[in-house]
Amino acid sequence: MKVLVALLKPLSFLPAILMMLLIYSFSAQPGEVSGNLSYKISYQIVETKNEILGTNKSYDELAVEAESIHYYVRKAAHMTEYCILAIAISFPLYVYRVRGIWLILLAGIICVGFAGMDEYHQSFVGGRGPSVKDVGIDSIGALIGIILVQAFCWSTLHNPVGKQKKKRKRTKKQK
Repeated sequence: MKVLVALLKPLSFLPAILMMLLIYSFSAQPGEVSGNLSYKISYQIVETKNEILGTNKSYDELAVEAESIHYYVRKAAHMTEYCILAIAISFPLYVYRVRGIWLILLAGIICVGFAGMDEYHQSFVGGRGPSVKDVGIDSIGALIGIILVQAFCWSTLHNPVGKQKKKRKRTKKQK
């Protein structure tokens, strides 16, 4: 069993690698394609809001509103991608017993480093360009993901109620 776990443990990084490939593929899209994709999402958001609230806005009014949130939708997508990447990196590191400040530093360096390389990659894609601001936004998303993993792991592994139950079970077995 231990041999199987030792063989499968490195595969815990597979979700992080797949997320990196997904981010890379989004970055490889020309500016117009990427912009159209996020604009469609922006339009869908305002259209759904229009239907729920029953405001009966025209296509042109929805288009103007979609354009007004387009930038924020793009940046939220950046943060979400890197939050998911940080989670996909942090869990395996936690499995390898990287915890606390070392987890924050190592996962953070990997995510921010990848964000920087991704922005550099965009400098070679038509209609796209590198942006230090995007690396900062990506870093915020990564930090959120790392903190979520830290909080989740700490709360599940260091749960005082769970420890009390384990102590009770041990004492019952000893009797």
